Amino acid sequence: MKQTVIGFGELLWDMLPAGKQIGGAPGNFAFHAMQCGLDGYIVSAVGNDPLGDEILQVARERGLNCIVSRVDKPTGTVDIKLDSNGVPQYTINEHVAWDYIPFTPQLQALAQQADAVCFGSLAQRHDISRNTLHRFLSMMKKDTLKIFDVNLRQHFYDRSILEDNLNVCNILKLNDEEVAILGRLFGYESTNREAISRQLLTDFSLKMVILTCGSECSYVFTPDGMSHIDTPKGKMADTVGAGDSFTATFCACIMQGDPISKAHQAAVDVAAYVCTQNGAMPVWPAELRDTVSE
Repeated sequence: MKQTVIGFGELLWDMLPAGKQIGGAPGNFAFHAMQCGLDGYIVSAVGNDPLGDEILQVARERGLNCIVSRVDKPTGTVDIKLDSNGVPQYTINEHVAWDYIPFTPQLQALAQQADAVCFGSLAQRHDISRNTLHRFLSMMKKDTLKIFDVNLRQHFYDRSILEDNLNVCNILKLNDEEVAILGRLFGYESTNREAISRQLLTDFSLKMVILTCGSECSYVFTPDGMSHIDTPKGKMADTVGAGDSFTATFCACIMQGDPISKAHQAAVDVAAYVCTQNGAMPVWPAELRDTVSE
């Protein structure tokens, strides 16, 4: 049987200069994990509106299993502007459907069968979705992967939320800007990104810390060592969803028995490809899929 992975949180429309694209880190994660051969689910909520109808149709066309409630709030949208390097700047609209994800019997059953879940801080800006997530996490099997992709956006986080999630996850994913923020919030003396990553690994008894540093490099830290790979150079459309594709590929490869070095290289290759495409959920070409599955 295929292993089951969950992306929990925001399902939304990325309003890009080239037009709207389905997005949200949890859906991106589930979609790319699915391309690695796992069974991907998105847990979220959308509105009882045309944008909600359309996004569910697109998600299903992408092959995602949708455990998505319809609620009396508008479907989420994010206004995105790209700088000269293709790096996105986000304006995330508030009081939207994915802030109000309800806990249901279907979610309870999914929690008990899931092999991994990825979640971030953004989907916890409202009590309802935050409480649903932590109830879901508490019902998962003991040895599952709980991946906290901090996903710091605008003002939608604080130390308390971050600490709560670091205490329940076993894999932490963050980027070079986020590692500096966590270092300051937790009062770490060092400003070195590697030192902060290692201290987070130790302080919260994590299995791994994944640190991506954009066009420079990426790291995977474990209690026993570190993997480091430079980011490949090439043409770029935008970086939307690149980090999510990295996390999904790495975790899917680990779950399927690959060593960290191989999983890390596969994640770098997939993220590099995603950067050449518009939007967060491009279908991988056959040669990339074959490379990842080797």
